[in-house]
Amino acid sequence: MSMVSCRDIIRHMNTQQIKPTGCCEIFNPEPWEDKEITWKDKAFVIDHVTSFLHIPLNMGSKIVKNLGLIEKAGAKSPHQLMLTDEKSLWGADIYIDVSKDVPDAQMAKISGTFLTKVFEGPYKNAGKWAQEMIKYVDNKGKKLKKLYFSYTTCPKCAKAYGKNYVVLFAQIG
Repeated sequence: MSMVSCRDIIRHMNTQQIKPTGCCEIFNPEPWEDKEITWKDKAFVIDHVTSFLHIPLNMGSKIVKNLGLIEKAGAKSPHQLMLTDEKSLWGADIYIDVSKDVPDAQMAKISGTFLTKVFEGPYKNAGKWAQEMIKYVDNKGKKLKKLYFSYTTCPKCAKAYGKNYVVLFAQIG
């Protein structure tokens, strides 16, 4: 008989209590916490979101549009992953992970090595999380090239699930 840890039991109980919303998948932070990931030409659909002081104004419509194209092309990735490049106060680029090229969508390839760290809390903490991630990369003796945010659920699903996880991907060089 195998040993089951308290952590496994709690995780099982927590996932049993959470019901999928039908919108965003239930996020498991474990595979993304304190990892080093290397990608070579990883395919993404890319789009631009208009923001006001980093608050996205049209993200929902852009995601719906692109997910429709991805679904039509049969290019859904096995993992729900979307990266956001917060380029300025007025806009961001979103990168949606896909399994192959998507017709009628703008494509991007990302290569590099990334350190990941999972954060939980309100979006207003993004600045603090970025600072913490910069320190994390520095403490690892690495040089930060670029920082991506992965918002794992929409605000409605974060409320339904009781957790608002955000994964930071620090591209290192």
